[in-house]
Amino acid sequence: MNEQNIQERINYLVNILNQYNYEYYILDNPTVDDSEYDSLIKELENLENKYPHLVRNDSPTKKVGAFLKTDLETITHEHPMMSLGDVFNSEELREFDDKISKVVDKYTYVVELKIDGIASTAHYENGLFTLGATRGNGTVGENITKNMLTISNLPKVLTKHVNIEVRGEVYMKKSVLEEINAQRKKDNLALFANCRNAAGGSLRQLDPAITKKRNLNQFSYTIVNPENYGITSQMAALEYLKELGFSVNPYHKHCQNIEEVIATIDYYDKLRKTLDYATDGIVIKVNEFALYDLIGYTVKVPKWAIAYKFPAEIVTTRLKDIVLTVGRTGKIIPNAILDPVYIAGTLVSRATLNNEDFITSRDIRIGDFVRVRKAGEIIPEVVDVDLTRRKEGLIPFKMPAVCPKCGMPIKKDNSDVLYYCTNPDCGGRILEGIIHFASRQAMDIEGLGDKQIEQLYQMGYLTDASDIYLLKNYENELLTLDRYGKKKIDNILFAIEKSKNNPLDKFIFGLGIRFIGAKAAKTLAKHYSSISMLKDATYEQLLQLEDFGEVMARSIVDYFAKDLNKVLIDKFISYGVNPTSQNTSDNQKFSGLTFVLTGTLPSMSRDEATSLIEERGGKTSSSVSKKTSYVLVGTDAGSKLTKAHELGIKIIDEEEFKNML
Repeated sequence: MNEQNIQERINYLVNILNQYNYEYYILDNPTVDDSEYDSLIKELENLENKYPHLVRNDSPTKKVGAFLKTDLETITHEHPMMSLGDVFNSEELREFDDKISKVVDKYTYVVELKIDGIASTAHYENGLFTLGATRGNGTVGENITKNMLTISNLPKVLTKHVNIEVRGEVYMKKSVLEEINAQRKKDNLALFANCRNAAGGSLRQLDPAITKKRNLNQFSYTIVNPENYGITSQMAALEYLKELGFSVNPYHKHCQNIEEVIATIDYYDKLRKTLDYATDGIVIKVNEFALYDLIGYTVKVPKWAIAYKFPAEIVTTRLKDIVLTVGRTGKIIPNAILDPVYIAGTLVSRATLNNEDFITSRDIRIGDFVRVRKAGEIIPEVVDVDLTRRKEGLIPFKMPAVCPKCGMPIKKDNSDVLYYCTNPDCGGRILEGIIHFASRQAMDIEGLGDKQIEQLYQMGYLTDASDIYLLKNYENELLTLDRYGKKKIDNILFAIEKSKNNPLDKFIFGLGIRFIGAKAAKTLAKHYSSISMLKDATYEQLLQLEDFGEVMARSIVDYFAKDLNKVLIDKFISYGVNPTSQNTSDNQKFSGLTFVLTGTLPSMSRDEATSLIEERGGKTSSSVSKKTSYVLVGTDAGSKLTKAHELGIKIIDEEEFKNML
């Protein structure tokens, strides 16, 4: 991307984000959800950091909030109300902690629920409430004193006769929103979209009587100039606020280090779903006030605090294009190219659209704003279209008649909803087959990634997967390629030779036989000691195997009946790739047990955990049911954990799993 394109992207981001800010701060009616806004602002921040000479003066990254409601009196904050930077996963939290550790030695953290409401400040003179205001742009806010007087749990007279300014969050309970929307529906009025919108609209009413009917609440979380009251830490500040009569959110914790913070976040992520108010994250602050100036500030945010945003289950972003990929079996899959957006803590720019029927039934078009989720907590998937944001002139999707790789006709399988390329020599199919064979879950040839294989394929060194074992004959030629040094080539050739010793199930899976996944390959390797024996297996024999049906059995027989595949197997054997089944472990302690894995384990991958289970006679499943024996849980666990709780399934972590091993 050249500098002109980068400037155009920055201009687009600044303009659209300023528009979203106007809708958020002025209209109290945002048209995008927080996750979409967060992704766009993060992209803008990254571009501005990389290209500081292209930063615009009106960038939303330079101010807390640019807009103020002109029909309310404004006030200037003597002490600016700063916003917080955002992080989205544990890795970014550790980076935040690492920066602090380079500046100060001894420090602790306070973790607090981030209430999804309206930031406010309350002034008291001699213990009496005198002024209330919104954050506004951080320097200038709106005078909402009369409306804050209607908030029942905000004290109007403190327990001590002090002059003090207290910051907090005004919010509306979920139960209150339900009651208000029920009445508005009866009155044929527009419904509030969520608690935050309702609180914002209520707090900015010109008539306090309307605000009073909305039953708002407030949580206080910090004191301006705490040293004036002998307060030296955030934990002490929260206790002092309670002494004065303020409502403080009970879900806060003093943590000794960042790992304790991360564990606390996991707990609060589950807890928040049971609360009667909306939360959109966790605020993490250094506890010791004396360290704040040492750690420092940026123009917009303090460096001693951060906001962790809970992973969004479904987010909205723009679909830029629909591209077709050809799989190793000729399967043609439509994929969405997206404006990058964060889902569950990772940046996503592509998502599967499954098949033509999926696209047409939801009328998904290029240029639409689509909702995206992580299917099975791993694969991004488009859910549906936000039709309220569709622009005129978008063209309905139509599946092409020919393969995008080879130009040959494609057809839909009678037993399937997918289209397939009819050309067995399709370059796309062959390339994907080689990539699959070398992949980690198959032959695990380190150094031969997608890009390396594609380059070697295009240059003619690879025509099928067996040619991988001939690369040693072209060592001198490989040295002439860009970015192929002697050490890199030696490592690749070593990994290729090492793969010859892989177990039979890895090889079977690597062949890419249709309908035969890693689990089915393990079953085949248990019953057939070599590829030659499997090649001679009959349809009837295969039907007798556990979890094998007619489709899988027929697919294996058809695969080995084709001359092209017979030649491929013979080539593998002649190159020294002829694995046999390894003796299964005598340890069958997991026999009869079914495990479900969810989340990220601290020290092992899901594949490694699965292998350990299967080596001991156990099974793994992708879904939780009454037949599940254990759910093995890591960080960022999703709906499977919730399902396990509902069904009363035994939940274990990695440490307990290792003890079981």
